Amino acid sequence: MTTNQPITHVSDTALWVAMYRALESDRPDALFKDPLARRLAGELGESILDGIPKARAMAWPMIVRTALLDELVMRSVTEGGFDTVVNLAAGLDTRPYRLPIPSSVRWIEVDLPDMVEYKRARLGDEKPVCALEVISADLANPADRDAVLKRLGGGTVLVITEGLLVYLDPSDVEKLATALHAHSPIKEWILDLGSPRLLKMLEKTWGPTLRAGNAPFRFAPGEGTAFFVPMGWKELEFRPLFEESVRLNRSMRFAKFWLWLGRFSPQKRREEFRRLSGVVRLGRA
Repeated sequence: MTTNQPITHVSDTALWVAMYRALESDRPDALFKDPLARRLAGELGESILDGIPKARAMAWPMIVRTALLDELVMRSVTEGGFDTVVNLAAGLDTRPYRLPIPSSVRWIEVDLPDMVEYKRARLGDEKPVCALEVISADLANPADRDAVLKRLGGGTVLVITEGLLVYLDPSDVEKLATALHAHSPIKEWILDLGSPRLLKMLEKTWGPTLRAGNAPFRFAPGEGTAFFVPMGWKELEFRPLFEESVRLNRSMRFAKFWLWLGRFSPQKRREEFRRLSGVVRLGRA
């Protein structure tokens, strides 16, 4: 446990996010219940949360992101015809344990070997609700990434990359997007996406801590979802975190006032604010 530098590796951010899920789960009006989150986060996760500036005050985007992905995933596996879900850089995600996913769904988690072993040890004998496969792989290694995709086989595949792309270089995101599109069973891709303006705002609070911990924010394309078009992907749905936070009653102070005030801004500025951060559903172009 450390107090001077709470994060030492990008994988530590999974502990941080797990603590946010634990805090939300403790609420009587919780948007979701994750009974495994606190166990997975451990003492280090709580230490990270306490060691990052304004981390508790900024819990709402992570909580809203989780709730939105829950909604989109459940819609995909119950109404969208998807029989396989692939969670790349799954971290400490617990959806195959806590969501009412049909037992027929094949759920595949991929992450670094150390993260996979840590999670397996913490979960113990917990049983998933669907057919869960866990793959140890370094997605930054093209050979590992291609080997994972070859193991997917057929079916109708949904890919999730929650909290991953922001830590990658744009060139690596491009390579990942190209590789996913090359595997034809992958029909849709759900991800979270921020704008350059958001990264500039976060730099003032979390930037120094994340850089010192070898986990700087890198990816926030100025063109938004249009970044993915050359790799064969198009936007199907964009869920703005700020608007959704108001809907879900998990927002910053005076959020409704700022949302109301924004109505008087020029259209271009309103759209820029709306696209500050969101959860995106991409489909094959």
